[in-house]
Amino acid sequence: MIREAKLALEDGTILKGESFGFETTKTGEVVFATGMTGYVESLTDPSYKGQLLMNTYPLQGNYGISEKWFQSEGIKAEGFIVREESKHPSHAKSTKSLSDFLSEYEIPGISGIDTRALTIKIREHGAMKGVLSTEDIEDEEILEMAKTQQGIEELDLVDQVCVKKPRIFGEDFKKRVAILDCGIKNNSINALLKRETGVVVLPYKMDYKEILDYDPDGILVSSGPGNPERVKEAIGNVQKLSERLPMWGICLGQQIIGLAFGAKIYKMKFGHRGINQPIKDLRTNKVSITSQNHGFTIDPKSIDDTQLRMTQMNLNDGTPEGLEHKELPVSCVQYHPEAGPGPHDTDYTFDRFLKIVREY
Repeated sequence: MIREAKLALEDGTILKGESFGFETTKTGEVVFATGMTGYVESLTDPSYKGQLLMNTYPLQGNYGISEKWFQSEGIKAEGFIVREESKHPSHAKSTKSLSDFLSEYEIPGISGIDTRALTIKIREHGAMKGVLSTEDIEDEEILEMAKTQQGIEELDLVDQVCVKKPRIFGEDFKKRVAILDCGIKNNSINALLKRETGVVVLPYKMDYKEILDYDPDGILVSSGPGNPERVKEAIGNVQKLSERLPMWGICLGQQIIGLAFGAKIYKMKFGHRGINQPIKDLRTNKVSITSQNHGFTIDPKSIDDTQLRMTQMNLNDGTPEGLEHKELPVSCVQYHPEAGPGPHDTDYTFDRFLKIVREY
């Protein structure tokens, strides 16, 4: 039996399709991602908390689900919007279908949507508040929910995805990096462990003196969801720890480091989400293709009045993709060098950070 699903946007648009996943209603910001693969990694990426994720590639679910691809302990996106849902996945590692996966985490899905037209709408008008419902709901009610919900810039999303108590990995390694957790991905932790570096994942709100009690050799400010200006404790910790230890930030971590040193943030029209974003290293002129997922960025003009300098830039729109401090061993990148899926062009940035940690 085919069940109807509805997607309502704050501009009054209602799109109707076929329901899959869990029978429920969820609100969130409707965003699109352009990767041809990686729906498992995207759905479990904490950076998608608060968002209704739409993949532009038309077929989703064709290679099933494996926990080996998870980036956190479960789905973090609020809902999934697809052109076509594959009901018969085929992959040696797959243990369940996409619909079963969504049902397990009580997440709704809608298929049969013209994702190309919706992507064009978002590119023209910007990311919009929306509601995805797989329940029987009146058009007037779902539209009202779409219009009256809080915008993503007003939500405290990091608190919903970060650790509540420390987690330690690789205790036998000689060097250790403390991660200020705002929504860390498993691939980032694994990238450090692969390089024989221990990891302690700490709540971003932890007092900086307690962080130092773990005797870290460096600090990683993690990726995560939402508005960086709402993560004030992380900004304060960066200010206090940056003069004591080498520090590196990824994605939201770059924005937090930027704010800590006086740069300004703005919300992008529709953000960067996908695995094909070109960035240029301003020191080497080398161009890399990167995996990205963010809706806020640093205003490049605001960097001039700080102790930071831009080291990498996005070749599509000129936004900052890398920063470093002019005096302190502090740097950051806006993209996801841990990728998975996606290009490994910038995997070397982990080695660069750990070289600084060793030398320091």
